[in-house]
Amino acid sequence: MRRLQSMELFASAVREGSFSAAGRRAGLSPAAVSRQIAALEAGLNVQLLNRTSRSLSLTDAGREYLLRLEPILQDIADAEAAAAALQATPRGTLRVHSRLMFGMRVVAPLIPAFQVRYPELRVELRLTEHAARLPEEEVDIDLRLSPSPDAALMQRRLLRCERLLVASPDYLARMPAVTLPRDLRSQRCLTYWQGPDDAVWRFLSQGVLEELTISAHFTTNNGEVLRSMALAGHGIALLDDYTVRADLAAQKLVRLLPGMQVSNTGFDLGIYAVFRQASMMPAKTRVFLDFLANAVRDN
Repeated sequence: MRRLQSMELFASAVREGSFSAAGRRAGLSPAAVSRQIAALEAGLNVQLLNRTSRSLSLTDAGREYLLRLEPILQDIADAEAAAAALQATPRGTLRVHSRLMFGMRVVAPLIPAFQVRYPELRVELRLTEHAARLPEEEVDIDLRLSPSPDAALMQRRLLRCERLLVASPDYLARMPAVTLPRDLRSQRCLTYWQGPDDAVWRFLSQGVLEELTISAHFTTNNGEVLRSMALAGHGIALLDDYTVRADLAAQKLVRLLPGMQVSNTGFDLGIYAVFRQASMMPAKTRVFLDFLANAVRDN
């Protein structure tokens, strides 16, 4: 058992970049982590890490050892998860990663009810605009806008969604009407920043595709900021339907060009739950996926 912990500490120290960070994750002091890794090296009779006062780096032997060690540690984690999946009551820590807008507008409001139902589960909800690296970041479920191309990962589509052009009634009252995509050229458009080039919005109607390059009045890489700017009457934004559903119902925003599908990517859009393969899905993962799928289906 001691040797297994030393192996886990070695892998964690490499992943986290320091003995201190590995120790915090394991509840040990940096000195204790250093001693265990030193004992591991002594048992192997080989140096695994180069140590300086500021950093750690792998030796050639350490790199080869880590390459063979990580699948073993993952197999052990899968074995423990399989055992945990048999528990009648899911417990432990569930680490969920999500894109910002879906996490803020959909997932976060559901967490209190989920934890009332499963009080022994501690939930960590992490929000970024990038897909999580599940094994490296120790994430159980990653909620993405598209399926994963990695065949080693499992996935489940939770809901279909579409993107909508929206603006506030105040903005629309003082600007020319928008009845065709080309009318957007004379409007203040708020775009999601995807790089230095102008955004391209795509319009699909009765099988006919039209693309329009949008010279943005304002651009940002945060969907919640786009929504706020649209609500403030600053212009027209392209947002996922689940982020503005309540605003449309409250008439704080109005949908434009409702007879067309609009997107800045593709049209087969959805939210996908991506998780690691295991012979038996951990109970904590299964109950969260079922809870979330039921909740978004009912909305």
